[in-house]
Amino acid sequence: MRFTVEAWDPSYGSPLENDQLPASTAKVDAGVETDKWAPIPSQKLPDPSAVLFVDGVRRIDARVWIEDGNGIATQGICASYAAGVVVCRNGKSEMTTAEVRRSLVSITDAPDIQTRFGTYRAARTVAGDSGIGPALSNMVQRKLFDTEVTVAVNARDGSEDLLIVDGPLRNRSNLARTLGYIKTHHAEYLPTELNTVVSALQAGERSPVFLLETNWGRYAWYLRLPCPPSAPWAGVVRIEASSELRLADVIALANLSQSVLPRYASLEYKDSRAPQNLFPIAGLEKALKHRLGDAALAYRSLRMAARS
Repeated sequence: MRFTVEAWDPSYGSPLENDQLPASTAKVDAGVETDKWAPIPSQKLPDPSAVLFVDGVRRIDARVWIEDGNGIATQGICASYAAGVVVCRNGKSEMTTAEVRRSLVSITDAPDIQTRFGTYRAARTVAGDSGIGPALSNMVQRKLFDTEVTVAVNARDGSEDLLIVDGPLRNRSNLARTLGYIKTHHAEYLPTELNTVVSALQAGERSPVFLLETNWGRYAWYLRLPCPPSAPWAGVVRIEASSELRLADVIALANLSQSVLPRYASLEYKDSRAPQNLFPIAGLEKALKHRLGDAALAYRSLRMAARS
């Protein structure tokens, strides 16, 4: 008997979200780059002027009830979230931009909440078919996405840089020279015979580009980062690019991702989510969580504000 052990820390779940990935209902056009699917070797390309990594973190500080003048209470959440950018240039990396924001999210009109910890700006949303809870959480995520876009735009200087967004490109596809970076797989988008190509990738190789359409469209491809021989999908990430780009430009970005991203892969002895958790993103995530401040102090300040 032979078995392998993933380097990924099991406390984070699995880079494959389920042991058996569910088949996706997305429409996939696997032949946009080539009809002959095979691993595509990496090639040495000129470096972009800089590589920017943008990421965000969020935290629910408290769940609250908001009463109107008629004594009717509505559920809400107080959340803190932060987004920042790490710029890598000439062998050096630096966090150049970071913003922390706090929101009171509910489905009713509510005033801002002033606390010693910070001000929670009121934001109203609408309860969907799935209920109030998911609507509130989705609103916080949209607020975080907006903050990520803001810090990314502020960090760019107009040069021919490359921006890497941690997570799907959704709501950020209008940013130029931008790739979405997905390190956890939730669904099986490709048919079995094409997934065998992905599992056969060597370090630095990628799959051909394919067009992926759910409720929004984007180009995508799989890339294997350098890692010790292990499970079939070890070190495999999915990269996304805007479907509004010319196919030739998307293929150029796919080739560039092979040249650039492997050098930022984390190492197993340093990161429990290696190699997918790129080291600029890991450092940025840690710094942003610190900037959110102490969760216990945030909760206590909200309790004090409620009493007053």
